Order: sequence, then structure tokens, then C-alpha cells
Amino acid sequence: MKLFDIIGPVMIGPSSSHTAGAVKIGLVARKLLGEKPVKADIKLHGSFAMTGAGHGTDRAIVAGLLGIRPDDERIPESFDIARQDGLSFDIDTTHIPNAHPNSTLITLQGEHGRTLEIVASSLGGGRILVSRLDGITTNFSGDENTLIVHTHYDRPGHVALVTSVLAQYKINIATMQLYRRSKGGQAVMVIECDDPIPPELVEKLAGTEGILKITYLNQEQNRG
Repeated sequence: MKLFDIIGPVMIGPSSSHTAGAVKIGLVARKLLGEKPVKADIKLHGSFAMTGAGHGTDRAIVAGLLGIRPDDERIPESFDIARQDGLSFDIDTTHIPNAHPNSTLITLQGEHGRTLEIVASSLGGGRILVSRLDGITTNFSGDENTLIVHTHYDRPGHVALVTSVLAQYKINIATMQLYRRSKGGQAVMVIECDDPIPPELVEKLAGTEGILKITYLNQEQNRG
């Protein structure tokens, strides 16, 4: 157990789950989009939907999408900052089957046309879980350097290709998970790494046949 797990994050309140965790969800979504978001559709589920406005969950998610961190005093002003920064957003409630009570479904569009759909939950203490990415089930925290590779189909050779490129760049794999819609169908690899993911590695993989999309986040980016 880490000290952070005991004392929790440095944050603007009132709640680590409904505020700090919500900010982190927004931050991770922004990093995974890979560019400045200009449009966001935010759906709140469960406890987020029932008490989110009172706890500032809505403002916290928008703050994270703007790159604002959980300890930033500007979180309550995020709606105004978003309008000044060119981020349009809609916030509503929804029901996400089998989701954690503190969950949200966010659909993003970036300034250069990239899109992202993410379902993420706040687990308390500022910890989050990304449970769905672009319609495919996942299970990662955003606390590690993470490479996410979307492929058109699940075929032999894709995993070997990605891991061999990581080895070429001397990137050590901490955990690796593979998810797919169906046998032979669209698949996603989620690879948590000990080392940051260099942009040139992403560019190399992006030109490979069968790879649909690559998203990644580095911890130095999350802390920036």
C-alpha cells in the first residue's frame, strides 16, 4: 500500500470521490483523446447523477477536460473557463448497466477531429477506473504509463508486433490486457508500462496495417 492510498490526494473539495476523482477522469480522458477537446457530451450515472451537482462533479469533470488538476482552486469556475477556452459541453444523466455508482460516460471531439468515448468510475481517494473505451470493455486506472492499441480485427501477430516495438524502444511492460468485441473482431490492447511511451513509438505503430487507432498517456503528462 502506498502512502497516497492512506492519506488521499491533495484536492479541492468537497469530496474525493465526487470531486477529485471526477477531475482525474476528465484529465485522463483529455490525455487519451490526444488533443485539445472542443466538444464534450457528459452523462452522469448513479450517485454522480443524484448528487453530482451538489458535490461539483459536473464542474470537476469539465475542469479535468480543460487540463485543470484536483488541487486547483479554479475548479468551481470551470464552466466559465471552458466557454472562454472554446470547449462546448452538454451534461445530462443516464444509466450505465453494471457500472459503479460513481460513473460517467464522456464522448469527446478534439480540435483536429479525433474522437473518444470513455466510461470511467471514481473509486474514492482520487482513484479511478476506466471500464470502457470506444465501446470496448477495459480495466485500467490511468496511474501508469499506458499504451492502448485498437485493431480492426483480432488476428495472430498483432500482440507480437506491438510488444516487439516496445522492446525496440526498451519499454518494459508492467501489465498487458487484451479485449475484443467478438472472436476475430475489433480488439483493444491495454499495456501499462514502467517507462513513458515516446511519440515516435506511437507514430511507428500507427502506420502498421490492421491498427485502427492508438491512444496513450504518460505520467509526466498527467502531472503537467
